[in-house]
Amino acid sequence: MKQITAGIIGGTGYTGVELLRLLARHPNAAPTCITARAQAGQPVGEVFPALRGVVDLQFTAPEESRLAQCDVVFSAAPNGVAMHHAEQLLQAGVKLIDLSADFRLEDARLWQQWYGEPHACPALLQQAVYGLPEINRERIRAAHLVANPGCYPTAVQLGYLPLIENRLIDTDHLIADVKSGVSGAGRKASLNTALGEAGDSFKAYSAPGHRHQPEIEQELGKLAGHPIGLVFIPHLLPIIRGIHATLYGRLRKSGTELAELWELYQRRFADEPFVDVLPQGAHPDTRSVRGSNVCRIALHQPGGGDTVVVLAVEDNLVKGAAGQAVQNMNLMFGLPETAGLDVVALVP
Repeated sequence: MKQITAGIIGGTGYTGVELLRLLARHPNAAPTCITARAQAGQPVGEVFPALRGVVDLQFTAPEESRLAQCDVVFSAAPNGVAMHHAEQLLQAGVKLIDLSADFRLEDARLWQQWYGEPHACPALLQQAVYGLPEINRERIRAAHLVANPGCYPTAVQLGYLPLIENRLIDTDHLIADVKSGVSGAGRKASLNTALGEAGDSFKAYSAPGHRHQPEIEQELGKLAGHPIGLVFIPHLLPIIRGIHATLYGRLRKSGTELAELWELYQRRFADEPFVDVLPQGAHPDTRSVRGSNVCRIALHQPGGGDTVVVLAVEDNLVKGAAGQAVQNMNLMFGLPETAGLDVVALVP
């Protein structure tokens, strides 16, 4: 099989280097072009010593790159960048996987409301396929433009998925209490994520409204068949990698037992290579998924009552970003879905 050539826009952030790490050992794909204006001309191994001897590329300025000659381009740049490259790349026959939020929302007005600028190519919003394989696998296979989900929305959607698909919970009053490591904020310098500020501390943020909320509401609303009601509160953990989602739902039917719910989750995710439903009574921790593309899920029913609690953990840089993007690439090119992603979590 022909080797897939992959380009990366914005290769100096955490998701960019994670893409390089995964693609460098992919059996059917290889990174051939990576852009970063400030680092143009520098070898990747100088900027990221972990990739010395692994990735033999230099960063290039976007306008001097060979992106249009690639089979697939990943945009790991900040929000508002991919939408200025999309039309040109798609016209050149390149498949585009955007890891930012540029194509996740279907309503251009909603995008402008949450991201503060008009959308540069609103006509493409309806063409983009939302890249959560566990829901949209067949659509992703045929896609040319994939909107890679956010890290928070991935954990929340996978956690709620079987309950909402089977109309088992009240979707008007969902509560998602989700914590992320500091790498979720990106690699840019920020006082809030500095070690002296985030270390040995823990706090919620964006409680009045987080920009991932409309993405979650849009996609869960499709599953439910109607608009949903969601309270979503993100928190910053003093760890580097990882997301832990604690999700609450009120059961519609009294007398529903935890064993029934657990069997439902087992059936729903039985053929999903990157979703692991843990035994009853388990409490997943973020360390169990660090560096892997797996989302681990556990179920609880406190006091045997009418509230179900779903615990979901993932690595925000892998299943929540770069790993899921590679999973989408595999689907788009007819490769085994697990190609390049059979990475065991790091312990400790």
